[in-house]
Amino acid sequence: MVEGILAGAAAAFTPLNILLVFVGCFVGTFIGMLPGLGPISAIALMIPITYGFDPASGMILMAGVYYGAVFGGSTSSILINAPGVAGTVASSFDGYPLSQQGKAGKALAIAAYSSFSGGTIATVMLLVAAPALAKVSLSFQSSDYFALLVLGLTAVSAFAGKGEFLKAMMMTVLGLMLSTVGTDQSAGIQRFTFGRMDLIDGISFLLLAMASFALSEALMSVLKSGKEPAVKESDHELGSLRVTKKELVEIAPVVGRSSILGFLVGVLPGAGATIASFLAYGMERNLAPSKAKERFGKGSIRGLAAPETANNAACSGSFVPLLTLGIPGSGTTAVMLGALIAYGIQPGPRLFIDQPVVFWSVIISMYVGNVFLLVLNLPLIPYIAKLLELPRQILVPMILFFSLIGVYLVSFNTFDLIMMVFVAVVAVILRLLNYPMAPMLLGFILGGMIEDNLRRALAISDGSISFLWQRPITFSILLLTVILMALPLFRGALARFKST
Repeated sequence: MVEGILAGAAAAFTPLNILLVFVGCFVGTFIGMLPGLGPISAIALMIPITYGFDPASGMILMAGVYYGAVFGGSTSSILINAPGVAGTVASSFDGYPLSQQGKAGKALAIAAYSSFSGGTIATVMLLVAAPALAKVSLSFQSSDYFALLVLGLTAVSAFAGKGEFLKAMMMTVLGLMLSTVGTDQSAGIQRFTFGRMDLIDGISFLLLAMASFALSEALMSVLKSGKEPAVKESDHELGSLRVTKKELVEIAPVVGRSSILGFLVGVLPGAGATIASFLAYGMERNLAPSKAKERFGKGSIRGLAAPETANNAACSGSFVPLLTLGIPGSGTTAVMLGALIAYGIQPGPRLFIDQPVVFWSVIISMYVGNVFLLVLNLPLIPYIAKLLELPRQILVPMILFFSLIGVYLVSFNTFDLIMMVFVAVVAVILRLLNYPMAPMLLGFILGGMIEDNLRRALAISDGSISFLWQRPITFSILLLTVILMALPLFRGALARFKST
């Protein structure tokens, strides 16, 4: 193992591979910033280029593009509330309010530091425990995934304002309902398509995210333009990039917890950065003191640091099932699996024995990539944030254009544009009635995975719900879910008891 690590380090630190990490991070960051182009698109664009390199160099380039694109997606989420990647949705909940308060520089800096820390801690954990963690991830069954996804749904409490938990639950149910639209993969029948061929494949995540966040935000901005000054000075301020010592002390434990959580969730095949970021956000809100809890959703640095750390840690963690089991943990790693097979390399338990250079060089290059991301993005923050200096009359049409064109370039279907506008209008009405959008997106993202794993678990247990308590892992996760759901009720009852 030591010989393999040394061989991998020697390969990772060659001038060519260091250059490829730099290029991958740079290209990935800018592709990730564009709505509609996420890590999958970025890596797909890189595959023809990688054929000219040896397997280790090709995988290093794609890995650099992967975490560069995730970081770039966070930038668009923070600045213009346009999360084009599912893993960066949670970053917009507090990142965007911070940029509206004239703290865009601080928000982007915290995102950079958190991403670097999460990626670094996860890389070290990957280096130390990859083969052992492969066995753990392989032991997870459908019932365990179902329980984990239900636990992810408990994050809905993190998006509910005081006294608005019912509204958040209703929006989560709406998201779960929307996730059922399309073709039932098990039975092969159409559900809720109303005879429209355009809905056979279901509703696109990108369409729903861009419509309910970016597009609705632009429309809300137009509605508010008559009620407030056309240009608010705070909207144009970059703000200081400096993160104070007090703020660093506040987010340090958040980064530590979220790194471990994000990495462990990323290790599980099929879980990925999206679930990790939502779980981390929900966990930190539940752990935060009452005063800090009130800041969540209004510009909390804890609420930004947690998902940013977790999604980058999960990106590193997702390489465990890819490299050690040959199981892609996400759509992005599925594309990378295809590239590995095209090189004639079969990922699996023997990869780090048969191809130690490929295995360890990719892992070691991740740390180099995290350093490059930090070095690249911190100096660029003032220039990236100049986007906010554009007058509203220019910025709003730009957001509308990029949102619509981003969705159209994915499907080339005008029906998606009509549906996007309809969803945006409905989202504006719901936002005016103080219904949160985040729970809907959470329900939509997790809905399909919950249904698939529930069906498999029921099939294994012959239709009995005994799978909920037969396996210790499943039962433990569900017990934790019940505790987390009961915690807000217990706190409320305790507060009422103290006041009497």
